Amino acid sequence: VVVYNRHTETSTELAKETGALAADSLNALVKSLPTPRALWLMLPAGDATESHLNELLPMLSPGDILINGANAFYEDSIAQAKRAEAVQVHYMDAGVSGGVWGLQEGYALMVGGDAAAVAQAKPFLEILAPGADKGWLHCGPVGSGHFVKMVHNGIEYGMMQALAEGFAILQGKTEFALDLAKVAEMWRYGSVVRSWLLDLTADTLKKDQVLADIAPVVADSGEGLWTAQAALALKIPAPVI
Repeated sequence: VVVYNRHTETSTELAKETGALAADSLNALVKSLPTPRALWLMLPAGDATESHLNELLPMLSPGDILINGANAFYEDSIAQAKRAEAVQVHYMDAGVSGGVWGLQEGYALMVGGDAAAVAQAKPFLEILAPGADKGWLHCGPVGSGHFVKMVHNGIEYGMMQALAEGFAILQGKTEFALDLAKVAEMWRYGSVVRSWLLDLTADTLKKDQVLADIAPVVADSGEGLWTAQAALALKIPAPVI
C-alpha cells in the first residue's frame, strides 16, 4: 500500500501508523505500485477530482484500475470512465459510507464498474467492508455506485431532519420536562426508529440537550441536491428529501 496526500506530512504520518509507504508526488505514487495498479481517490467532487484525473491518466498503463471513492455526481463518473477507458484504464465509482467510525465498523461500499475490474478489486473491498460477504455491493455499471450513494445520502438527510423535528416537538412540550437524552437512549432498543443516526443523536444529547454550539445547517457535499434533481428528472415525488 502506497499513500499520497498533497500535504506530505499527512501521508508520512499515515505511513508511520500503518506501515504503508509514503509517496511525495502522484508520479512517485504511480511508479511505486506494481502493475496492474489499483488507485483509490478520495477527493472533493468537481475540480479537485478532475485535476487529479488529468494528471494521473497519462501516467497509468492499460489494465490499471482507477477507483473514485469520494462523493461525486454519477454523471461525472460516467464521463470520467469514458476518458479512462479511452486509454484502456478501468474506472470504478465507489460510494463510501461510514465516516470516521468505518475504521472500527467497516465501510458500506456501493460500487459501479465492469465485472472484471470489480473482481480485481474484490479483495480490497472485502477488507474495507463490514464483512467479506456483507456491507458492499457491485451495484451495476459505472455510475451506479455513486447514484446509489447519492440516494443513500438523500435518505440520510431526510432521517436526520425527521429526528430533529421530533426532538424539537418533545422539547417544546415544556410541562412534561422530558429528558431528551433518556428518550433517545430508550428508543435505541426495540424501537422501529432505532438507527445509527439515533445512536449518534443519543450520544450528543447526553452531553447537551440544547445544542447551542451546533449550527442549524450542514455543509453540502452535493448529494442532497443531486438526489432532489434526480427525483425531479424521473418525476418521482420525494417531499421529505
